[in-house]
Amino acid sequence: MSRARLVITAVVVEERGVREVARAYGVSPGWVSKLVARYHNEGDTAFEPRSRRPVRSPSSTPPEVVAHIVELRQRLLASGDDAGPETIRWHLEQAGVSVSTATILRKLHLAGLVTPQPHKRPRSSYVRFAAELPNETWQADFTHCRLVDGSDVEVLCWLDDHARYALRVTAHRRIDGRTVVTQFRKAAEVHGIPASTLTDNGMVFTTRLSGGRGGRNGFETELHRLGVNQKNSRPNHPTTCGKVERFHQTLKRWLAAKPQPATIEELQALLDAFVEHYNLRRPHRSLPDRSTPAAAYRSRPKATPAERHDAHDRVRHDVVDKSGRITLRIAGRLHHIGLGQAFTGARVLMLVHNLEVRVVDQATGELLRALTVDPTRDYQPSGRPPGPKARRRPAI
Repeated sequence: MSRARLVITAVVVEERGVREVARAYGVSPGWVSKLVARYHNEGDTAFEPRSRRPVRSPSSTPPEVVAHIVELRQRLLASGDDAGPETIRWHLEQAGVSVSTATILRKLHLAGLVTPQPHKRPRSSYVRFAAELPNETWQADFTHCRLVDGSDVEVLCWLDDHARYALRVTAHRRIDGRTVVTQFRKAAEVHGIPASTLTDNGMVFTTRLSGGRGGRNGFETELHRLGVNQKNSRPNHPTTCGKVERFHQTLKRWLAAKPQPATIEELQALLDAFVEHYNLRRPHRSLPDRSTPAAAYRSRPKATPAERHDAHDRVRHDVVDKSGRITLRIAGRLHHIGLGQAFTGARVLMLVHNLEVRVVDQATGELLRALTVDPTRDYQPSGRPPGPKARRRPAI
């Protein structure tokens, strides 16, 4: 028998006093009185457990925001895009709505829109790496797609390791060494020659595992001619080229949501549309502030085969303080660089080459300041006249 039924029985049936019953059962007299009044008004339903949820929850997520989260999840899945909570949060922020990733995930669970996944390898167990500059490393690989008639088509992808920027994605009946060289040259004409490439050990990329027969192939010869450093993954170790492998997964999910192409020309049109969407309009979870690959690719100077980076070249992350300054340590001395109070709170990147410094907005890629540090001064003034200035930051 529940304690509520015992209390009501003692007061109503045994006609004992409220304070006496409260002392006997270790409860407050107010609770006993409220329970007895509920029994007189509702009868036996007073014994049923009741929710302790408050009548009002002013800090709860508004229903219209929850509906927007559900609609975004369904729309992104239908279009073949990434529909995780971080991506949904990015889209909400573009609409002026601020919701945490944990809240979005909780609402998706309550709506039944999350499929339980088996236990996966923890992210902390992976050794992550990324190039510091655009064109420092290009990853390349090819995958397979099928047309309506069932014929197989191969898709060659070139991806910038630093920005995950899709440099060139093309469809071919069969990919051979000449195709790789031709597409590499076309990508280099548009984006510049990279400092290095990273591929697997396919024969179209390298002959290093072929026993030394035939010498360098066409791609290796082209890289040697241009002074590009060639890097290859270890055999049976695909995670080394994980960025381009993951790009294939994103590409195929997007293609699966579109009508299956009938010709290789239709497939190429879909690939071109995907590259534009991926580079310019899709937030990338691996990039700072979930920026687009295009913003990350254009935010820093490009590496070239002629460049050599030593310990004096570095990248520093900082947040502009309330006085509009950031700090940089050179030769053991801390220097303050003025940007202006209009940029207070902005996350920035400092690209440092000896005393040359470029300050870039981490979210938009906007160049905020370029200067040569005077090592004899602690404060490097912005050169602008003092006084407040309206902050103008272009939207992503």
